[in-house]
Amino acid sequence: MKFIPLLLLLSSIILSASCKKKTNQTEEPKLIIKIVVDSTQIRLGNLGTASTIPVGNAGQHPSFNSISAHYLEFAPSSTTALGSGAILYHAPETNAGGTNAIDFSQAVIKKSGEVYLEIPLKDVPVGNYEWVRLSLSYQNYDVKFHYAGQPYTGTIASFVGFKNYITSFLVKNQSVAVNANKSQGYWAFESIAGVQTGQSAGSTTVPNPLASTSPIPAGSCVVTGQFANTFSITGNEKTNITVVMSLSINKSFEWKDMNGNGKWDVDAGSGEDVVDMGLRGLIPIIQ
Repeated sequence: MKFIPLLLLLSSIILSASCKKKTNQTEEPKLIIKIVVDSTQIRLGNLGTASTIPVGNAGQHPSFNSISAHYLEFAPSSTTALGSGAILYHAPETNAGGTNAIDFSQAVIKKSGEVYLEIPLKDVPVGNYEWVRLSLSYQNYDVKFHYAGQPYTGTIASFVGFKNYITSFLVKNQSVAVNANKSQGYWAFESIAGVQTGQSAGSTTVPNPLASTSPIPAGSCVVTGQFANTFSITGNEKTNITVVMSLSINKSFEWKDMNGNGKWDVDAGSGEDVVDMGLRGLIPIIQ
């Protein structure tokens, strides 16, 4: 009789392990999306061709703190129009600011390399995909600057989506209240002088190698990239698939270098205005 409790305990352990194993086996496979930034990746222009910094300008690789996207689409071919492929993610939008805009309060904001999305593979349409369209909406990064000849580091919050409805946001240590829509190019810069905000126009590069066959709307930040090999979904996948969205930040922060010293001098009257804060290319990598 003394062995009965022990047998019951062993039976309970075996049953528990069996149930756990069964649960693990029934977990559905997912498409895992990660977003990373890479300062060594090729630097592209709006048409998706290699781009160098123009004479008279300078640039630096920003040090990213976080990033957000609001749209992800896989496209079968180079002629697939934006919105006609497999739309895998579309972040919440709102009319609270008067017209339709990305709802920044619901944005998914992650560090480079973190898992950004987990999408059940059963929700990815069966097919072969050659291209990815990823629309970025927000970037937060540190940049080096000089004031009165002395080096400092500041933080920039950059809104690159077509339009964002923003209640408030944290730059680094200080918050900014907005409660309005802001178009692409709205930014805030936190430095030794506090926080400055501004609105830039035409200062966001958005590489699209398919500009001639599948254009994107002006003022959007839909970066386009090609898989090295066709990405296929059969509908019979049993394990997770990870796709890394590698974004080029190769001297993606660019300014007018009025004195030719290669440093961003922010002194009043220096004329070293920022001319570009866009991302410089997308390479989707299947892992």
